[in-house]
Amino acid sequence: MSRGPMRVGSLCVVAAIVALTGCTAGPDFRVPQPPAVDRYTAQDLPAATTGTPGPGGEAQRFAPGAPVDPRWWQAFGSGALDRLVEDALARNPDLKSADAALEAARALAQAQQATLWPSADLHLQPTRQSIAASTSSPLASGASIYTLHTAQLNIAYSPDLFGGGRRQVENARAQAKTQAFQREAARLTLANGVVATAIQEASTRAQRDAVREMVALAAEQLDAVRRQHAAGLSGPADVAAQEATQAQVAALAPPLDKQLALLRDQLAVLTGRTPAEANDLPEIDLRQLRMPATLPLSLPSHLVRQRPDVRAAEAQLEAANAQIGVATAARLPSLNLTANLGISALTLGQLGRAGSGFWGVAGDLAQPLFDAGALARREEAARAGERQAAAQYRSTVLAAFQNVADTLHAIEADARALLLAQQFDAAAERSWQIARGQWQAGAVAYPAVQAAQQARVQAGLSLVQARAARHADVTALFQALGGGWWERTDLPPELVGQGR
Repeated sequence: MSRGPMRVGSLCVVAAIVALTGCTAGPDFRVPQPPAVDRYTAQDLPAATTGTPGPGGEAQRFAPGAPVDPRWWQAFGSGALDRLVEDALARNPDLKSADAALEAARALAQAQQATLWPSADLHLQPTRQSIAASTSSPLASGASIYTLHTAQLNIAYSPDLFGGGRRQVENARAQAKTQAFQREAARLTLANGVVATAIQEASTRAQRDAVREMVALAAEQLDAVRRQHAAGLSGPADVAAQEATQAQVAALAPPLDKQLALLRDQLAVLTGRTPAEANDLPEIDLRQLRMPATLPLSLPSHLVRQRPDVRAAEAQLEAANAQIGVATAARLPSLNLTANLGISALTLGQLGRAGSGFWGVAGDLAQPLFDAGALARREEAARAGERQAAAQYRSTVLAAFQNVADTLHAIEADARALLLAQQFDAAAERSWQIARGQWQAGAVAYPAVQAAQQARVQAGLSLVQARAARHADVTALFQALGGGWWERTDLPPELVGQGR
């Protein structure tokens, strides 16, 4: 019995050496080169945006190659906004789902790694048997019914001669890496969604407050018109016109109230709450949001290493590349080794006695000969899948560059739009004040006041929207640049060392 286990162990060692020194079928994965460009836009953008007086109008300077802060939302200088984002990152169920998907993919990769090693099973088999009366009994007593107790260790090992198993491990690890990057993409999308929604909510609240103020001013103007009418200085048409103006301005409030309620519900869900718990969320004041003076601008050659969606597409390409090796190795010879070692006796007490042991060793070398082309077609499918993944990766890269370019255009254009909105608001305010004074002096008819008042309302709303757009642009830029995930210290193992 002593030589049996030694032979089994020797065979496993030899097979392991063969597997480790064998070739690996299929092509080795190579990371695609980034686009050979040194800028994001067709035309050179200014080094800084237009600056304007007032909240949200500060000029912003681009800092090429500057690091991206992984807690980029803190650039707005709002503690309430920081709490919203941190709350969402801790409670959002979609992010927890992404965490679970990563854990599952990691476990599957570890399970696939285990297939490269021998497996061993221990069996204890008590068997009650009855032999035919015409057959000689194997027992000295001549009994035809007896119990056989068998304890057996089975060992199986399939050496990875041509690397098909290693390619499967490579595929599983790439799938785990894909899930890790998709988890980072979900995290970035969540943070961006919270910040963007909070900014939109703050903008809506500011617009609603502006409308309420304008309704109050319209009511004061209506009282003035009625007093003039009572004094015989204006006609009923002027009263009706101002009543219409007040109603028109007041009609702007319900849609804003509706939008504000919807945005509060959305924020509640993003932070893992029900809409009924929306009152627990802090409110963001648009005027208190800081406009970052310096904006990071990653080098184009670094963008493909920073964007989690691009890195997820790259990992998918790596997995597809490994699948070619799996399909190629399936067409080559395979070797299966098995061994068993055990003892057998009629009673449990006799197990282990001299003469009760047995062992066996077997090898099976197989080469596919005919399968009607199934294995060849699977290899063709794997190569086509790799080309598909490569095209999807290229599409994701192009979308990433477009995303950054669009954001840069928006930042530059919205800075100029804010300047024009401020000029419009100031001019509309002056126009309304002048028209109102001239009307009170009898120099102009009331329709001039009405037109100036309507322009003033529109200018005020446009100014709030323009300020919010600049904050939204900053949020979009941080997301477009990848959100700085590589700078964090709490990365999952699959992403450690994967940053640029």
